[in-house]
Amino acid sequence: MTAVSPRVVVVAEFYPSRRDPVLGIWAHRQALAARDAGAAVSVLVLHRLVPPRASFAAGPSSVAGALSSLLREPRRQTLDGLPVTYVPFVSPLRERSYATWGAWAAPTLGLALRRLRRTFPFDLIHAHNAVPAGDAVRRARPDARVPMIVSVHGGDVLYTADRGRAGAEAVARGLGAARLVLANSQGIAELSRRRGAGETRVVHLGTDLPDAQRPTRTNGAPRLVTVAHLIARKRHADVLRAMAVLSQRHPSLSYAIVGEGPERTALEGLAARLGVSERVEFHGQLPPAPAIERARACTLFVMPSTDEAFGVAYIEAMAGGVPAIGCRGEPGPEEIAAAGDGLVLVPPGDIERLTQRIDELLSDPHRLREVGQRARATVAANFTWEQCGRQTLAAYEHVLL
Repeated sequence: MTAVSPRVVVVAEFYPSRRDPVLGIWAHRQALAARDAGAAVSVLVLHRLVPPRASFAAGPSSVAGALSSLLREPRRQTLDGLPVTYVPFVSPLRERSYATWGAWAAPTLGLALRRLRRTFPFDLIHAHNAVPAGDAVRRARPDARVPMIVSVHGGDVLYTADRGRAGAEAVARGLGAARLVLANSQGIAELSRRRGAGETRVVHLGTDLPDAQRPTRTNGAPRLVTVAHLIARKRHADVLRAMAVLSQRHPSLSYAIVGEGPERTALEGLAARLGVSERVEFHGQLPPAPAIERARACTLFVMPSTDEAFGVAYIEAMAGGVPAIGCRGEPGPEEIAAAGDGLVLVPPGDIERLTQRIDELLSDPHRLREVGQRARATVAANFTWEQCGRQTLAAYEHVLL
C-alpha cells in the first residue's frame, strides 16, 4: 500500500465534453470513483481537431460548423470537481489510419504531461484503451519510470487488433507497455493477453444504486427500452421484429429507443414496414441521468447486441429493478448473468427466442417483479461505482508497490 494517495493522470480519447456530455462517460465515472476511493486524479483528453466524416458528406457548411465546435471546446475545464485538459491533435481519417493515431497525438500529449508534472507530480498514468491513448503515452511520457496502466473496454481487441497488421501491432505495443492491464470482463482480459498484455486484472464498471427500488412496472401498458448508440451490432432491428410478432398478444406494447447514430433512418423505415411506428419512440441522445431515468421507468430493458465487452446500460437499468435481456456468448452479458439473476440471455440473432423471452416475462407479472428484484440485488452486490473505485485504487496501489 502506498503511504499517501496515488497521484494519477487519466489519458483518454473518449471523454465527456461540452459538445458531447455522453461520450466516454464511463471513463469519467471511473475517474470519479477512483478519486472518491482516495486517489488524486487529473485528466488529459486527446482532443482530435478533425471534423467527423459525416460532416464532409453534408457539405462545406457542415464541415465548418463541426470544426468551429471543436475549436470552441475550452481547453481547461472542471467536471464534477476533476481538472480536465483537452489536448489537441490532428490525424488522418479513422478508417485507414486509426492504428497510427497514438503517434499523431504523442507530441502534444508529451507537452501536456510535462506541463502538468510541474504542478501535479503524478505517480502513475492510466490510459483508457491501448490505441490511441496507451500508444500515445508510451511515446510521450517524460519519464519511463512512471508506470502506465491501460484499461481495455473492448475496442482494442474486438476491432482495432483485427484491422490488419498495423492495428494488431499498435494494440500489442500499447498493451505491452502497460505495467497492468485492466479489463472490463474476464473475456476481454483473455483477449488482451492474446494481444500482448502481460499482467491483467478485471475491474467492472459500475452504476449508481437508487436509494429505493421503484417497483417493477407490471401494470398498465408494457414498455421495452434500449439505451445504446444506433449502430447495427446493437441489434435494435431484432427488437422491432419481436415487437411485430408480439403485437397480437401484447397490443399495448411500446418501445423506447434512447440514443442516436447512423442506423436511425433504417430503423425508422423498418418500424414503418412492420406496422409498429406508432408504438416506437425515438428519443435521440439524452444526457446520462435522463437516459438512465427513462430506462428505469420502463418494463424491460432489451439489448441483444453482439461484440459486447461489458454493457453498462444493462446494469444501469437493473439497478432500478428493471430486468434485462442480452446475448449469450458475449463477454459482458455472460459475466453479468454469471454474477446473479436479472439478465436473461438469448442466442445472438435468434429473433424467435428473443420474442419468446420477452413474452414469458411480460405474461407473468409475478415473475417479472421477482426478476426485477433479483436484478437490483445482483447490481448491489457486484456492479456499483463504489466497488469500481475501490478496485481501481487497489490496482493503482498494486502497480506502485
